[in-house]
Amino acid sequence: MARDLTELELLTELEPVVADNLDRHLGVAKNWNPHDYVPWSDGRNFAALGGTDWELGQSRLSEVARVAMITNLLTEDNLPSYHRTIADNFTMDGAWGTWVGRWTAEENRHAIAMRDYLLVTRAVDPVKLERDRMTHLELGVAAPDGYGGALDQVVYVTIQELATRVSHRQTARVCEDPVADRMLKRIAADENLHMIFYRNITSAAFDMAPDQVMESIHKITTNFVMPGEGKPDFRRNGVLMVKHGIYDLRQHLDEVLRPIFKIWRVFERDDLTARGERAREELGAYLDQLEKSVIRFEESRARALERERARAARRGEAPAAVGA
Repeated sequence: MARDLTELELLTELEPVVADNLDRHLGVAKNWNPHDYVPWSDGRNFAALGGTDWELGQSRLSEVARVAMITNLLTEDNLPSYHRTIADNFTMDGAWGTWVGRWTAEENRHAIAMRDYLLVTRAVDPVKLERDRMTHLELGVAAPDGYGGALDQVVYVTIQELATRVSHRQTARVCEDPVADRMLKRIAADENLHMIFYRNITSAAFDMAPDQVMESIHKITTNFVMPGEGKPDFRRNGVLMVKHGIYDLRQHLDEVLRPIFKIWRVFERDDLTARGERAREELGAYLDQLEKSVIRFEESRARALERERARAARRGEAPAAVGA
């Protein structure tokens, strides 16, 4: 029976793959400036500098768009916690360390651009936004029980980066603002490149330690939550985002999990022992159950939206648009 690779062995064996993918990433990643995506001419002083403080009527975004933007920004804002987590699970030496620094620098641009856009356009309450940022960063991010090590981390971040890409793209749609659309699509393109990096590292690890990686995939998939869990209003905002198609179960299954698993050949691999097969069978059962949950959710959402449309019609209003 082949023994498990230790963390040191995994990091050492994967470092050449990390180096190759870092070079690939640097060759295709676009350097961009957050200030180029912010309509500075829309800005004016708040009361502390003799201007006018925020009130809801100043926002051009719908409630759904405001919630989605705030949720996405607070997720990006928690970068110090993510940096600490990947640095602890990887290493700050060699190619791993170079990637950690590069990834952190690129992710930081996202929060800078989104925050500047929201404040300049007065899209959201800046006082509440800052209060929520303080609370969220004080809480940080904590891995669920049982998470740990490089394999769990690369699997999780592969899924999370693609989920974030979907969320940003859908948020761009509901903002109905060409400036926000351009900015969020730029951010989503970064997230996609980050996903590809982590996906490739996981693919290489699969060939080195198939049972270990399959167990990580099973564990991460069946316990997956977005890193914003625990932030202020997370549950309420999450429900609203799901309702309006920013990120829901169908997207999670069809646009995130299934495409990633296809590339990893999760259900086609023939190099697993009984231990890996057991994890794969449990993963397959989970996906089958998730599909059933998706169908029930979609039916429930359709009924709820029909009731909402009926109420809006009685009031002579137009209901909010819902994504596919």
